[in-house]
Amino acid sequence: MPTPPTLDDLRRYAVARTLFTPTTLLTAIRRLGFVQADPIRAPARAQDLTLRHRVKGYQAGDLERRYSRLPIEEDFLVNYGFLPREHLSLMHPRVSRRPWDASTRRKAAEVLAFVQERGAVHPREVDQAFAHGRVTNYWGGTSNASTHLLDGMHYRGLLRIARRDSGTRIYAVAEHALAEGGKAARLQRATALIDLVVRKYAPLPSASLTYLARLLGYGAPHLAAEIQQALRLARERLAGCIIDGTTWYWPAEENPRSRRYQADEQVRLLAPFDPVAWDRRRFELLWGWVYRFEAYTPAAKRRFGYYALPLLWRDQVVGWANVTAKDGALQPDIGFASASPMKDVLFRNALDDELERMTRFLAG
Repeated sequence: MPTPPTLDDLRRYAVARTLFTPTTLLTAIRRLGFVQADPIRAPARAQDLTLRHRVKGYQAGDLERRYSRLPIEEDFLVNYGFLPREHLSLMHPRVSRRPWDASTRRKAAEVLAFVQERGAVHPREVDQAFAHGRVTNYWGGTSNASTHLLDGMHYRGLLRIARRDSGTRIYAVAEHALAEGGKAARLQRATALIDLVVRKYAPLPSASLTYLARLLGYGAPHLAAEIQQALRLARERLAGCIIDGTTWYWPAEENPRSRRYQADEQVRLLAPFDPVAWDRRRFELLWGWVYRFEAYTPAAKRRFGYYALPLLWRDQVVGWANVTAKDGALQPDIGFASASPMKDVLFRNALDDELERMTRFLAG
């Protein structure tokens, strides 16, 4: 029987399997399976901060600049982000848990015809043409009704994001390949979705696997029953082990103890939603401290800062940094979870290298 991995093995595996050798933008997105998006830019958007470690020569904004020329889509999975176009058939036709009334369906049909006629539209054009007014949003405030309707049409697969103009979504009619609807086909799609998130976030504690399956209800609410069935089957076929009472899972074809999973000597400033740091439960188990994303926490209650980037050195997340840029120079405010490694000349040199890499990245 193979020797089970230790927590040290899982830590190295968690880092090395996702921080692969930098490649092309499309290949990196396909390897990741999904890149979470976030509009905050501090010092760059989360999708750019994630991709810069994995795409050769990547500069801030490259994803937005090259998006329309690549077979990728903005869409929904466990949250909102970018994914290879081929994954859309796992979730579409998507059936929302919030059914439209007859009036909304009529408005959507009118807008769809409007977009078909023009090819691609800015939300402002739709608002000028239809004057839908304001609506109450999910948070109790009000928002532009046309923008709200376009979001709903995008979610339901009627529209797609053709590109962005200065950050604003430009919509076009979607031409998604629709998936088969039979029972076996639905389970097959649910299984593929479970595999997608396991490949992205492995190794996963059991509770995190359950949580991800629940979050898949965001991207595929109509497959909720099949996702739960696929989750039960996944626990039987995935590889795994128990360490200190926690059951861990990872793809059956991978071996966390393999010598291929070795940390390098780099320091990396990660996005708050990077696969290394996204799962806060896993983060605490692997690195022994609690990291929180505090952009929406009142300033007086923040411990880490507005947009703290996890600070990875080798296979250890040793702290965090809030990074600002002034006159082309980076100003990092660094904190450490325990003892500071700043006395280590290797760490200081690696940190300087990372700050130089980020400076070049932001120059884009």
